[in-house]
Amino acid sequence: TPHLDALAEGGVRFERCFSAPLCAPSRALCMFGRYAFRTGVLDNNCGDAATPGREVCIAKTLKTAGYATAMAGKWSQLTLLSTPAEAQAWGFDEFYRWEKSQGERYWKPALNHNGKRVPVTDKSFGPDLTNEFVVDFIRRHKDGPFFIYYPIPLIHGPLTHTPDSKGGGAGKAKGRGDNRIYADNIAYMDKLVGKLVAALDEMNLREQTLIVFAGDNGSTGAGAVGMLNGRQVDGHKSQLNEGGSRVPLIANWKGAAPAGRVLPDLVDFSDFYATFSELAGASLPDGMKFDSRGFAPRLRGEKGTPREWAYVQLGQKRYVRSDRWKLNESGVLFDMSQAPFKEIPVAGDSTDAEAVTARTRLQEALTGLGMSAGTSGSEGRASEKTKAQKAGKKNRKASADSER
Repeated sequence: TPHLDALAEGGVRFERCFSAPLCAPSRALCMFGRYAFRTGVLDNNCGDAATPGREVCIAKTLKTAGYATAMAGKWSQLTLLSTPAEAQAWGFDEFYRWEKSQGERYWKPALNHNGKRVPVTDKSFGPDLTNEFVVDFIRRHKDGPFFIYYPIPLIHGPLTHTPDSKGGGAGKAKGRGDNRIYADNIAYMDKLVGKLVAALDEMNLREQTLIVFAGDNGSTGAGAVGMLNGRQVDGHKSQLNEGGSRVPLIANWKGAAPAGRVLPDLVDFSDFYATFSELAGASLPDGMKFDSRGFAPRLRGEKGTPREWAYVQLGQKRYVRSDRWKLNESGVLFDMSQAPFKEIPVAGDSTDAEAVTARTRLQEALTGLGMSAGTSGSEGRASEKTKAQKAGKKNRKASADSER
């Protein structure tokens, strides 16, 4: 991944960023800056709980600061982004939505561009078309501020050959267990990132553009095991272990963000909302409870106020994570000193002073969110959560993890 490596070396890399362990809850955290028990997007089946009438998308907030906005890529499980009117309700001027594939997952895709089907052939590789739209949008809006939410379709399984694979082309191979195909897809994703960065360079926009790259959840656990420095991480996608929710985060802002800086700060996906709003000079919407903690000062090399803990939730399971300790919804405390490779349960009657203090502080954090450890998981801020769950149940549609 030479292009991603270059972004990391030329910018800031956060070592402890936490998403949700599945796609839709992670997207909701990014877009709405609010935890799952507030939005109702608890898992991949609850995306319709969030509507423009209940949530204010980050794109809509940036519009108030004069930004041109676009979404390109996966919006799967979240609802209401198939027509221009729906996009405008979320705050997007344009969208290029990945909907599904008519053949192999990435070849001959079904793409929706501002409410119209994109013409494709058997030789159309969807990630290329999506990347081309992003570059085109930038080119058309390069003279003013722009914001693009770009959830790259790669590298979700089932994987296929890429145009650069040996003997490449549609229908050549697929699966999650083929390490060569997996590597090919990683390399092709990196290539697309490189093309985007090169386009920004060509338009002399690098010093005016913040590029943020993050994974949306951990590895699949089926032929794609998360590794770090040659060691397997604990857990995978859909699990609340580190391997399910601890993800890469790179922020590159040439001339502004210190090059080569590596930070141990705790960051969660809700934090993008406050960060982008601050950098854009936009105010957070009134009358809503946001969980987002901005890290814009850290991008400028300043001290800032990093989080004391990060919160992760999937369904009714959740945990709050500090520098060394983790407390889950069942009241189990874990020593995370060996994370992300191992989490060590701490006995409930432990008298270790550090563990006792950590348990108290993390319980206070959960209480501050309107819940406490050791309960059934059905509690929360009743007014917000109950409405969210009812909205999700009213129109819920089954949504497979494969995202069609």
